[in-house]
Amino acid sequence: MRALFAALALLPAPALAQAYQCSVPRTIEAVPPETPDGPSRRVAIAGYTLAASWSPDYCKVSGERSSMQCSRRHGRFGFILHGLWPEARFGPPPQWCGSGSAPSPDLLRRHLCMTPSARLLAHEWAKHGTCMTKKPETYFNASAILWRSIRWPDADRLSRQDDLTVGDLRKAFVALNPDWMADYVGVELSRTGWLREVRLCYGKDFMPRACDKWRFGAADSANLKIWRGL
Repeated sequence: MRALFAALALLPAPALAQAYQCSVPRTIEAVPPETPDGPSRRVAIAGYTLAASWSPDYCKVSGERSSMQCSRRHGRFGFILHGLWPEARFGPPPQWCGSGSAPSPDLLRRHLCMTPSARLLAHEWAKHGTCMTKKPETYFNASAILWRSIRWPDADRLSRQDDLTVGDLRKAFVALNPDWMADYVGVELSRTGWLREVRLCYGKDFMPRACDKWRFGAADSANLKIWRGL
């Protein structure tokens, strides 16, 4: 973790991207303990993925209406942070390492404009963060530093472009983030070609690097649809 803070300390910190008029509840309830959805896996970390979901598509597919993310009572959300994930050099990534304390409601609340779901924040800490550090504060601070270093393209405007492709989205991202190249940016689509998620690939030093095959996702030539819904 020290490498992250040293490498990014001098980067500009724009506002939390694509959280429009975000406001957070004054208090939130404690989140129940997470139940692992897979085996514990403690393996060496070789890199990281910063996964950003396109919120309008999630709200459409999930059918949620009352949550902070989808209700619009606390703002409107474009790209949101799904999570920061450690990756292994080969094979399945580390997960559910089971060490460290549970995040407090106040800690989760402070990050709701980045990830507008306390349950998702707690899940990401339990599944991924515990393999990186013993303190949830450190995990969420690292996630926030990376998140604030990124400038997101206007996906709503891109959605109106004729014959839009995944390559167009990658080009728009790279134009706003000069330290990035197109092959550092993974894009996940639904089976019918809707934008689900952008996955940004980092090395162990938290510097951008080329994605491996599974994280790169859709090819540049793939047709792309973006649900507006903002």
